[in-house]
Amino acid sequence: MKIRPLNDRILVQRLEEEEKTAGGIIIPDSAKEKPAEGKVVAVGPGKLSDSGERVALQVKEGDVVLFSKYGGTDVKLDGENYLIMREDDVLGVLEG
Repeated sequence: MKIRPLNDRILVQRLEEEEKTAGGIIIPDSAKEKPAEGKVVAVGPGKLSDSGERVALQVKEGDVVLFSKYGGTDVKLDGENYLIMREDDVLGVLEG
């Protein structure tokens, strides 16, 4: 199944947290926090401005982004978990 985000929304796949700490302690699933970074899988065409023109998004497919902890809506597609969120929920793009 494919999904195409609308307007200024983006589809993000969370990146997995580390299973161990730096000291080698294994973290159980119940103690893990949801990661607040993910990879952009799809982007919408952009928001409409007051004049009716499309304003392109600043993020693109393939970007790794940081987002607010409780931002977005969880969706499940083909057995995979994703988030659909507005570009405004993105805090920054990781580079390098």
